[in-house]
Amino acid sequence: MVKKYVYFFANGVAEGKAEMKDILGGKGANLAEMTNLGIPVPPGFTISAEVCRYYYTHGHTYPEGLKEEVEAAMKRLEQVTGKGFGDPKRPLLVSVRSGAAISMPGMMDTILNLGLNDETVEGLAKMTNNPRFAYDAYRRFLQMFGDTALGIPRSKFENALEEMKKAKGVKFDVELDANDLKKLVEIFKNIYKEENKEFPQDVYKQLWLAIEAVIKSWMSERAVKYRQIHNIREDQMLGTAVNIVAMVFGNMGENSGTGVAFTRDPNTGEKKIYGEFLPNAQGEDVVAGIRTPLPISELERLMPQTYKELVEIMDKLERHYKDMQDIEFTIEEGKLYLLQTRSGKRTSRAAIKIAVDMVHEGLITKEEAVLRVKPEDVERVLHPRFDEKERAKATVIAKGLPASPGAATGKVIFDSHKAEELGRNGEMVILVRPETSPEDVGGMAFAQGILTSRGGMTSHAAVVARGMGKPAVVGAEMIEVKEEEGFFRVNNVVVKEGDWISIDGATGEVLLGKIPTIRPMGLEGEIAELLKWADEIRRLGVRANADIPRDADVARRFGAEGIGLCRTEHMFFEKDRIPKMRKMIVAKTKEEREKALNELLPLQKEDFKGLFRIMAGYPVTIRLIDPPLHEFLPQDDEQIEATARELGMSAKELKDIVESLKELNPMLGHRGCRLTITYPEIAIMQTKAIIGAAIELKKEENIDVIPEIMIPLVGHVNELVYMKKIIKEVADQMIKEAGVQIEYKIGTMIEVPRACVTADEIAKEAEFFSFGTNDLTQMTFAFSRDDIGKFLPEYLQKGILEHDPFKTLDYEGVGKLVEMATQKGKQARSNLKVGVCGEHGGDPRSIRFFHKAGLDYVSCSPYRVPIARLAAAQAALEGKKYEENG
Repeated sequence: MVKKYVYFFANGVAEGKAEMKDILGGKGANLAEMTNLGIPVPPGFTISAEVCRYYYTHGHTYPEGLKEEVEAAMKRLEQVTGKGFGDPKRPLLVSVRSGAAISMPGMMDTILNLGLNDETVEGLAKMTNNPRFAYDAYRRFLQMFGDTALGIPRSKFENALEEMKKAKGVKFDVELDANDLKKLVEIFKNIYKEENKEFPQDVYKQLWLAIEAVIKSWMSERAVKYRQIHNIREDQMLGTAVNIVAMVFGNMGENSGTGVAFTRDPNTGEKKIYGEFLPNAQGEDVVAGIRTPLPISELERLMPQTYKELVEIMDKLERHYKDMQDIEFTIEEGKLYLLQTRSGKRTSRAAIKIAVDMVHEGLITKEEAVLRVKPEDVERVLHPRFDEKERAKATVIAKGLPASPGAATGKVIFDSHKAEELGRNGEMVILVRPETSPEDVGGMAFAQGILTSRGGMTSHAAVVARGMGKPAVVGAEMIEVKEEEGFFRVNNVVVKEGDWISIDGATGEVLLGKIPTIRPMGLEGEIAELLKWADEIRRLGVRANADIPRDADVARRFGAEGIGLCRTEHMFFEKDRIPKMRKMIVAKTKEEREKALNELLPLQKEDFKGLFRIMAGYPVTIRLIDPPLHEFLPQDDEQIEATARELGMSAKELKDIVESLKELNPMLGHRGCRLTITYPEIAIMQTKAIIGAAIELKKEENIDVIPEIMIPLVGHVNELVYMKKIIKEVADQMIKEAGVQIEYKIGTMIEVPRACVTADEIAKEAEFFSFGTNDLTQMTFAFSRDDIGKFLPEYLQKGILEHDPFKTLDYEGVGKLVEMATQKGKQARSNLKVGVCGEHGGDPRSIRFFHKAGLDYVSCSPYRVPIARLAAAQAALEGKKYEENG
């Protein structure tokens, strides 16, 4: 059977369909689908993405039979259009465009008006009776083909065009007449000669060079970087398809035009048509931001019948795809054509609103809505916003279009590569450009926000910023960007590179200086509704890591079902407590230690009361002291002298104690349960504080408290047996004397590989496990979190590791230990509760693993609780789908 590589579409019949994205790419599959739906699409054909994969795996060659298939498709296209490819009387012109399975807006190449040469341009002028249009198309083709297929710097053509306009005393391209454009064509041809490049008059040679240019753009620096930024793996796609479509022209006069439109507002999610339109223009003019377009409402005024038809088609497409659509359209002398539809890039706030609204409209189910919103969308809507009091003091220097909402503050940087470098190093930058292009994607990804002086709401900067969740202000035309001189000017205000500015992507305002931000303190509206649906679906519980009442309060507002980790040592670092802690450490006898601990007891008890009060009725897991004692003592001579005076001892005495406590590797040293086995009085004090707080709240305020006492760093069951006996004796005696009923649990933090291997033994003594995946990752890999920065970037870049193992759980190594410990533990104790409280508890990819591994809950920082709620629901839905598909 002969392999098929070319798929034709025309006149309501297509050989492809929407489900064939892997083969036809998103653009090709949707062109075929729209054709089958009876939507007016220019005829054409798609070269399969399999050809791209073949090209890269077979030494930049094409599969056998492709040439014949493409030429046969061109013949069909000639028959359908009644024009000839290369025909000097009735020339057929085509666009050659990319299109991968996953949308990568603006990252790969496009060539329009292909098929023009010195003969066909004359034929086009006569056929349309419009010489100006013909030569406008030719100069556009020469520029795009030279830049894209032959590598001639685009700036050479742009500079020539600017000089022509300056010589004529005009501002816009459309003000140049046919003779001007004829001259420009000759100037452009001379640029080819100066660059030692030959412009091919043979239209088939043009076609094959263009096809190769599109395929090569799959591996261009910008496309590769885009895939890296968006975590799109190369093996997820075959490559790019190539779409060859008969040209329709928006630059044939005032009853022609081009535009980009969304079926809903991609900034807010509001159900209204949103977009831009340029009369007498080609599509690249809108997307590139070269001319500032008109709002889509102007199309209704200029061409009411065409606008009505467009609205009907957009409504049909949204209902068909059950998602917000981003379309490109061209109007050729009053006739409407759709050139593309795809699921539109949107802000995170819009993504959530659209998903919730579509459930209410009956377009999708609650489950589909939960799957459709990305966890990072939830994270972004909880991003900081400007402190309004501080904002009111700042000076607004300019206003542009609010292209992508959010508050961003940073240093002005004009060069994308520099912005990327500084951003990677943790500096806050705002990328400022006249307009952005696909080459700027790296700088955009690492900037806090983007500001451009040109371009509209559907320009490259706007679309890419929305997709990345970056605040952006575009088309701030009062800003004069002098990137080579290193400043921008607004009237009399000059802002130099390195100066701080702030931008508001919701209002379009540009403000001088650095404005502080604040974070939201709760959930409301659509996000609250979406997460309520997620709670109905998920199996995993979601708790928070919180050490103080303020954090616990935020966690509850965001939907936490308890505290999975309270680190008691954080309470000892407070100014009024550290001296008491140090007294305990330098004590020479048990009695002196107990005296110092008795001073800490009431303070610690009040801390626990604050947490228990907020988490009434929910479990609170409290980890006993974990770090080694030297962390509480000063390290330099000046601080040692000052602390020694406070403690009433000599500096030498204190220095000797500091030296004696130093360890070669504190992570593996005298800490966790090892510390409380040496000094049981610390664990006794902490138990008294925990149980005492629970008793007092029960007696005084009738608050139900569920304390869980967690013993850290257990590697051997005997460590747990020893500590559990001490804790239980103290707790039971206190409860008996108080005459109240308090249910408490004693468990352990699983963070030592030996604990995972012997989890069945440990589970006989522990009532719960909580995986400390930070330390478990350190000990399993033998990586230090403090030193990993020295080599991790190399590991990731060279593909040795796919992910940072401290951000996303290592499935194959650390994950296997988690699975083993969970299974062994639950076999030994059927009612064992198992959770995770490391950083991975808030990472969506890790949460999928924890769901599958059978854990009962995850615990994460308060601001990641909403993300964990959604990710846990998505894990449950994906697991259900996996089971249904066998």
